[in-house]
Amino acid sequence: MKLMVFILNKTEKLDRLLKELANEHLTGATVFNSSGMAQALSGSNDETLSNIFGSIRNLLKDNKKENKTIMMVTKEENIKRIEEIIEEVVGSIDEPNTGILFTLPIDYIRGFKTK
Repeated sequence: MKLMVFILNKTEKLDRLLKELANEHLTGATVFNSSGMAQALSGSNDETLSNIFGSIRNLLKDNKKENKTIMMVTKEENIKRIEEIIEEVVGSIDEPNTGILFTLPIDYIRGFKTK
């Protein structure tokens, strides 16, 4: 089993992505709002951050951007198809501002129902 994590930058593609996954019977994902470290730090009132971020801080504040993080426990053999669906919907993950996809091995799980 694997934990598949996809951080989706193109949040407007979320509904279609989930629909396409469901069409392939790849269900059980958990979706939550997320933001990157730079975005989180840009909202801080810490004075030392102005030295680090400078004018970039103002740009980030004007362009508040959340991501969607999708987590799914799945069989290892599903990962390739999930990656294909992601790229069909959002475009190549290798392109900037598309998203980040990674998996982690699961060595223990309870409460997960397999078919």
